[in-house]
Amino acid sequence: MTRRRWIADSWSPQSGHPSRAVLTGEQADHLTRVLRAQPGQLFDVVANGFLHCAEVTSVRTAGSSGEDAEVIFTLREELEADAALPIHLLLAVFKYDHFEWVIEKATELGVARITPILARRTEKHFALASAKRAERWRRIALESSKQSRRSDVPEISDPTPLPAVLDHEAAPLRILLSETEQSLSLVSAMSLVSHSSHSDGWDLKPSLDDQSISLALAIGPEGGWTPEEISLFTTHAWTPVTLGPRILRAETAAIAAIAIAASHLIS
Repeated sequence: MTRRRWIADSWSPQSGHPSRAVLTGEQADHLTRVLRAQPGQLFDVVANGFLHCAEVTSVRTAGSSGEDAEVIFTLREELEADAALPIHLLLAVFKYDHFEWVIEKATELGVARITPILARRTEKHFALASAKRAERWRRIALESSKQSRRSDVPEISDPTPLPAVLDHEAAPLRILLSETEQSLSLVSAMSLVSHSSHSDGWDLKPSLDDQSISLALAIGPEGGWTPEEISLFTTHAWTPVTLGPRILRAETAAIAAIAIAASHLIS
């Protein structure tokens, strides 16, 4: 039987391979009240990026005195875990329900990092309210990571204007989904780069020992990128690609692009 998996809220020691992990808040409350965890039970616990078989050593339910629920684990043997896809998804902010769906599905597919982008065509009220939504987006990523049995949680950055993100992007491969590009497909671009990476001695594929980002993937808002933004991407050495002749919604394009990129990164 597959054990339930949890992602620790804290652990010790704080660096290297931890030996002790703690769940608090909603996770601990669910574990104590719903699953009625008891000392001696075994679960899978992720702490500091490492997946362990873990034994419950202490259980405290939320009390009337205001104490939060808490479950303490002793971490046993380390278990094999898959690395995250080395993809940084730059996702322009759009309708929140659709945007949150992309965060959930991109997490399930394995992306390592998501940055919400404040683009020129991001609707003003979404842009103004986006900073207050960042913690909600991180909670969605956490829940999706647990549901999909990831051994990590993707980093969700604060919403950021496009120029600031492009100035600091260091991924060796930078792909821009652009409605103005008609000839170079994402499949072709990934195939060319996969071949070049082997010839030049570098590798796009994910590794547990190397958590660096290999691919940055930019998805525009409803209405697409402005000409000025496309010019900015070009200045920063991004490659524009197409997903085909049809006009896709932003959320459809994001998931299709991640799936295509993943097929090259893990094949």
